[in-house]
Amino acid sequence: MMDKEKRAEEIAVEILEYSRNELLVALRFMDLALCKLSYMRDEAVRIATDGNYLYFSPHHVFELYRTGSGELNHVYLHMILHCIFYHPFVDEAIDQQLWDLACDIAIEGILADLDLKQTECAKSARIADELPRLQEEYGMLTAERLYRNFLSKKIRATEVSRLSELFHFDDHHIWYVRDELTEPKPAGSSTDDEGSDDGNGQSQWQMSFDIPMTETKITEGDDQSSKTEWQRISERMKVDLETISKEWGDRSANLMQNITEVNRETYDYTDFLKKFSTIGEETQINDDEFDYIYYTYGLKLYGNVPLIEPLEYKEVKKVKDFVIAIDTSGSVQGELVEKFITKTYNILSLQSSFFTRVNVHIIQCDAAVQKDDKITSREEFDDYIENLHIYGFGGTDFRPVFEYVDELIRKGEFTDLKGLIYFTDGYGFFPKNMPVYPTAFVFIDDDYGQPDIPVWAIKLVLPKEELYS
Repeated sequence: MMDKEKRAEEIAVEILEYSRNELLVALRFMDLALCKLSYMRDEAVRIATDGNYLYFSPHHVFELYRTGSGELNHVYLHMILHCIFYHPFVDEAIDQQLWDLACDIAIEGILADLDLKQTECAKSARIADELPRLQEEYGMLTAERLYRNFLSKKIRATEVSRLSELFHFDDHHIWYVRDELTEPKPAGSSTDDEGSDDGNGQSQWQMSFDIPMTETKITEGDDQSSKTEWQRISERMKVDLETISKEWGDRSANLMQNITEVNRETYDYTDFLKKFSTIGEETQINDDEFDYIYYTYGLKLYGNVPLIEPLEYKEVKKVKDFVIAIDTSGSVQGELVEKFITKTYNILSLQSSFFTRVNVHIIQCDAAVQKDDKITSREEFDDYIENLHIYGFGGTDFRPVFEYVDELIRKGEFTDLKGLIYFTDGYGFFPKNMPVYPTAFVFIDDDYGQPDIPVWAIKLVLPKEELYS
C-alpha cells in the first residue's frame, strides 16, 4: 500500500474512534454496542456495517467529518442502532427496498426522540417534520411493523423513492451478500504480510478487497454467532434502560418500543397450551413400555403363548380441568374473540389433547361475568363453536372472573384446576392477590403495545396473523 493511502486509512480510523468516544460520553448505556465493531477499509462502500465490522471508505469519512462531527456521529449511531435491533440479520426472501426503508425510518425515529446535540445533521429538521405523519399513517415506528404496513398498504414506488432519499445514511447492500464476502484484515491490523508487494504494485492488504485472496468466507454460522452477540448486547441495554438509565428510556418512546419488540419472547401457542395439561391414565396399548423381544421370544419358545403382554393403559398429558376467560368489553374486537376461541378449539380438539371427559369452563366477562359455558366432551366443544355468541361489550374488570373461579373451586367444581388463560387487550383492573392456579394473560400484538401485568401472571403476545392461520 502506498504511504499516502495507508496514512489516509489511519486518519479515518482515528476520526471514527473520536466519533465513537464522543457518543460514549453522551450514551453510557450503549458502551458495549459502541465498542463492538472493528473497522475495515472497503472502497466498494461509503460506510456500512454487517454486525461484524464497520466498513468505510476513508474519503467518505473525511467528507462527513468536514461537514461537521454531528454528521459523522449521526451516521455512526444510526449503524449501531441497526445492529442493536438485528436489522442486518435478515431473511433473503424479504423485500430489500422496503426493509431498508423501514429500518432507516425506525432508527431515525429513535434519534429524533433522543435529540442529541452531538448527532444533529443537515437532514435532522426535515426528518423531524416527516416522522409524525409516518407515525399517524403506519403506527409504531419499529422496522417490523413498518415493513408489514408497507406491504399491506401497498406503499407507492414514488413515496418509497422519496422517503429512501430522506432517511438514507449508510449502505445496506452488505446485509444481503454475506456469502459472497471474503473476510479481510481489520484496518490498522499488523501482520507480517502488511505492506508486502505482489510484484504488480499492489499489497496483499489491497488485494484482499479488490481481488479475493482467501477462501475464508463469512458463513451463515458466523452470521448467527454475530446475531447472538448482538442479542446479548441488546438484552443488557434493555435492562439498563429499565433501571439505571431509565431517564433515557423515558426520553425516547421509539427506543423502548424497538428494543422491547426485538427482545420479546415468542411462543408457539400450541406448546403454550400444553403447559396447562395434566398427567393421567387412558386405556390404550402402551407401545413405549412394551418389549417386543420378550413377546416374540415367548411365541417362538411356547408356540402361541407370549412371555409378556402389552400394558393396557398409558400415562398421557392432556387437558382436563381448565378455564378460558374471554374479555368481551367494548375495547376488544368481537372478531378477534371469535378467532381466539376458534384457534384454541382447533388446538384442544385434537384427539391427543382431550381426555375422554373434561371440565373446561369458557367464561365471558366485561365488567362482570356475562356467561359461563361448561364443556365436558369434545362433542360439546364442537357444538359450542358452532353456536358461538359473544356477550358483554361493557367496561373491563378482570377481578370478577377470578372471584367466580375461586367460588367454583370452593363448591368442588374443579378437582385439579391446571390453570386459567385470559384473552384480553389488557386495559382493566387486575386482582391484587395471586390465585392458587397458574394464570396467563394473552394479548394480540398491535400498534398500541400491552400494559404491565401482575408479577404472578404469565404474559403471552400473539401476532394477529397467527389467529388467522
